Amino acid sequence: MKKANTYAIIGGTSGMGFGLAQRLVERGDHVLVGGRSVTRLEQAAKQLGPAAVVRPVDMEDRASLAAFFDGFSDLAGLFTPGASYRTASFREADSETAESPFRGKFWAQYWAVHAALPHLAEDAAVLLMSGAASVRPIGNAAYAACNAAIEGLARALAVELRPIRVNCLSPGTIDSELWRNRPVSVREPVFEGWRSLALTGRVGSVDDAVSAALFLLDNGNMTGSTLYNDGGYSMR
Repeated sequence: MKKANTYAIIGGTSGMGFGLAQRLVERGDHVLVGGRSVTRLEQAAKQLGPAAVVRPVDMEDRASLAAFFDGFSDLAGLFTPGASYRTASFREADSETAESPFRGKFWAQYWAVHAALPHLAEDAAVLLMSGAASVRPIGNAAYAACNAAIEGLARALAVELRPIRVNCLSPGTIDSELWRNRPVSVREPVFEGWRSLALTGRVGSVDDAVSAALFLLDNGNMTGSTLYNDGGYSMR
């Protein structure tokens, strides 16, 4: 019988983070799920059942990150899809907006890994998340640069933290709650534009992203890599 492992997911109450938590629980593993919303955490706990521990966490607060991992050891993996930031064009962004992707996405993941390190198993897998704008930007210079920096971080950490494996998932547009909660008038033009840019001609699903994340966590021969789960967007 397979030994149950425990995986930490920061940003695990919705979208691909929650989808991954569900897959892990379904196969017999345990999850430590973090998020900012207490209400969402309570909902996730009910849906995931006794194999899940949920804790509030703010990825931009190092003390909060330390508290999130407290009491856990030998974690088999860490996934960090949780991020909060704003974007604007290079000409229009004020300093607060321009710097927010780095604060809420790059430094948030950097310090999340740092806080997790004493709690990870020797052969653990760390999975960061960037975005396809890293290699094919269409504006929002700070956001594109942030995603490229995260991919560079994954490569550097793979070298420095070995034998812990570190990879990066770089999704394109995903038909997730993030978009479903927006008006059709906002969502559909974005989706239509994506369909014209992706080689697959479709918007990615949460299941697509979850399958890619699970592959990177499970495959013992993958480290220092970025997987572009973007329907071929980055190829054009």
